[in-house]
Amino acid sequence: MKSFINYSPDCDFPIENLPYGVFSTKNKPEKRIGVAIGDEILDLSAIANYFDGPLLKDKQAVFRRDCLNDFMSLGRPAWLEARSKLQELLSASNHTLQNSEICSKVLVAQKDAMMHLPAKIGDYTDFYSSIHHATNVGIMFRSKENALMPNWKYLPVGYHGRASSVVVSGTPIRRPRGQILPVEGAAPVFEQSKLMDFELEMAFFIGGKPTNIGDTIPASKAYDYIFGVVMMNDWSARDIQKWEYVPLGPFGSKNLGTTISPWVVTMEALEPFKVPNAVQDPIPFPYLQHSESCNFDVKLEVDIKPSNGIVTTICRSNYKHMYWTSQQQLAHHTVTGCNINPGDLMASGTISGETPDSFGSMLELCWKGTKNILLKDGATRKFLQDNDEVIIRGYCVGDGYRVGFGQCAGKLLPAHTE
Repeated sequence: MKSFINYSPDCDFPIENLPYGVFSTKNKPEKRIGVAIGDEILDLSAIANYFDGPLLKDKQAVFRRDCLNDFMSLGRPAWLEARSKLQELLSASNHTLQNSEICSKVLVAQKDAMMHLPAKIGDYTDFYSSIHHATNVGIMFRSKENALMPNWKYLPVGYHGRASSVVVSGTPIRRPRGQILPVEGAAPVFEQSKLMDFELEMAFFIGGKPTNIGDTIPASKAYDYIFGVVMMNDWSARDIQKWEYVPLGPFGSKNLGTTISPWVVTMEALEPFKVPNAVQDPIPFPYLQHSESCNFDVKLEVDIKPSNGIVTTICRSNYKHMYWTSQQQLAHHTVTGCNINPGDLMASGTISGETPDSFGSMLELCWKGTKNILLKDGATRKFLQDNDEVIIRGYCVGDGYRVGFGQCAGKLLPAHTE
């Protein structure tokens, strides 16, 4: 496809992508919905009247909101209609928006925009769906023979996170203080976390109509509830986590902050990059079964940028390493009757590959503190230091274009002294 907006072949946001986000500008501080195209943002509040198809002509107000929830609630047929109209308006052969006076009113340079959370997140759940990550952690803390817990291959393990501390890329995260066990068998101490970590993840937003308590969504019907995907960093205080997680799992070690990328890449944009689902043994229960692919070849990278500005890529992984799919995650989430709403966020869990350079957390890269991670400036890391910035990227490579997610970045600030 060809757009009248110029961009390079390695741009994250070609006309084949068109991810949704929420932005504001200095001159117009109101939050509004936009679509990324090249280095620009198409302001949907300024072109809402162009959505004149049968499903959207009476729903144009959703594009004038300050978040994507109402648009997400319309469902996949409306999403497809919107995408078709956007590709039509942005194509080189369509001159509707190409007048310079119109362009100045509907296009905003990304460098001049401030990005916000794309949706009002009512609930946030984090899964544990990469078999390589789960195996690595199991080996470190148990044994190679007992790496996976007995339930792991029967259901997508997850925990309920804290929606209020999900933040958009660029928001700094404060090193937490908490209870830590310095030596096994000793009493805990209260101090700042010394083992701060990132987790390389992706997360999907729920769309469609809200469900009622008691409703279930089998995996075979879950795809239509998945609006789109973002990159995610599940910041983790490993020493706080070790002391608190028994018997109910992560709590304060995770709720200190979760970073997501601002642009939501739709499932339609990811469609060309589908790969086969993982072979699952044992065969899942019927409610977790679906025949169509919901796994994608998304190349993932993690950079560490210390205060000297010298960037080191410390991890290269891929979303295709997932064992449990997003459809299965949603099916298991609702199988007991849990209701879902547009804007709910559900994350993959750390995405690790088979090789050491594809491990998606510092815990794995330093192998529980037994190895050093070498940075380009000659320094080493086992866990994150104050003022380290973690930058996560993801992209799919097409024929002459790529579909990217933009950056998911955050800097670790020093702990409060009191």
